[in-house]
Amino acid sequence: MKALKDYTKEELLDLRTQLEKEYEDAKSRNLKLDMSRGKPSPAQLDTVMPLLDALNSSSDMKTEAGVDVRNYGILEGIPEAKKLMADMIGVNPDRVMVLGNASLPIMFDTVARSMMQGVCGSTPWHKLDKVKFLCPVPGYDRHFGITQMFGIEMINIPMSASGPDMDLVEEYVNNDPAVKGIWCVPKYANPMGISYSDDTVRRFAALKPAAEDFRIYWDNAYAIHHLYEEEQDEILEILSECEKAGNPDMVFQFCSTSKVSFSGAGISAVATSENNLAWMKSSMNFQIIGYDKVNQLRHVRYYKNIDGLKEQMKKHADIMRPKFEAVLQILDENLGGLEIGNWIKPRGGYFISFDAMEGCAKAIVGKCKEAGVTLTGAGATYPYGKDPKDSNIRIAPSFPSPEEMAEAAKLFALCVKLVSVEKLLETA
Repeated sequence: MKALKDYTKEELLDLRTQLEKEYEDAKSRNLKLDMSRGKPSPAQLDTVMPLLDALNSSSDMKTEAGVDVRNYGILEGIPEAKKLMADMIGVNPDRVMVLGNASLPIMFDTVARSMMQGVCGSTPWHKLDKVKFLCPVPGYDRHFGITQMFGIEMINIPMSASGPDMDLVEEYVNNDPAVKGIWCVPKYANPMGISYSDDTVRRFAALKPAAEDFRIYWDNAYAIHHLYEEEQDEILEILSECEKAGNPDMVFQFCSTSKVSFSGAGISAVATSENNLAWMKSSMNFQIIGYDKVNQLRHVRYYKNIDGLKEQMKKHADIMRPKFEAVLQILDENLGGLEIGNWIKPRGGYFISFDAMEGCAKAIVGKCKEAGVTLTGAGATYPYGKDPKDSNIRIAPSFPSPEEMAEAAKLFALCVKLVSVEKLLETA
């Protein structure tokens, strides 16, 4: 297939006429499809329904140690749940605290706690002239929303197939004491779907921060979210790598079962050093007496161990995989060779990241919406919602059916071609 940039002006004009007709036909179908968020589909949630039967009014409501989960106490979570979550991310249960239904509130609270009281005895951030966070891009919009809400300056760090640009990360972290943190989704990253290389993880662990209260916010959201049984990404465990490098306190690792069990009723955890856990508990003691231990026990009784979690994720993968493959096949068939977009085939996670020609993302998203397909807003994968190249688009295939996903992907590819032709005609 000939690249669009090699078309003559006349060829581009003819192609635009053809594409505009196809687009009008697509609009007439009155589609109503949503690919804007990484939500589990009803089919995925249906596979988890037996979880609700793990406990009932006749159940023994005590932990293995005999603690009644219906009552107050155990701020750090019941031991069985700590082990379940620790095994999910490959850490020591002693480094884990199990909390509420999702990890996002833990991340928010950790930033808020740092602002109000400082990290482990350091100066509270609200007393400083400047606080900065590094933000690998494209990245997770809710991460950026947290730091923006607290008035923290965000600095873009380009992503590659092996993770963030570590030369740039080291330059900022090791030399600027105002840099207090970095957001990371290390496995099947949102939205690129890539996983950090061993070298990247080791370089993170070996950082020499200019700020004593610098922390890596390691959002391991997709730790067991593989799409393929035979092709699974694995990453080095960051806490142990930091301990080896003499930086035991440098990481907060977050995880949850939000996309394993029920999105609104999972369990979450933070894994970090003893010092960091003690610091977090010091204010949590005033915030909450204990999280939902009944739900923690429900998860333990149902899944039993890490093998139970992995079996659940195989069910999810069987539902998710056809949707991803439908999108990727249509992108290959409709856009391959045209040189108007780039995308990665992820082996896990919840997203496909698409990079359009510079200056085209907003127009593509707008045309898709006009024809009935809702995408994540262009720019959302960058701090302040500003993609400097207006190029990146996040595709979330999880919620629609495979048939709906294929139809939406065809419309997306059509819009990419139409907007790209219009862009090329501007300079033809």
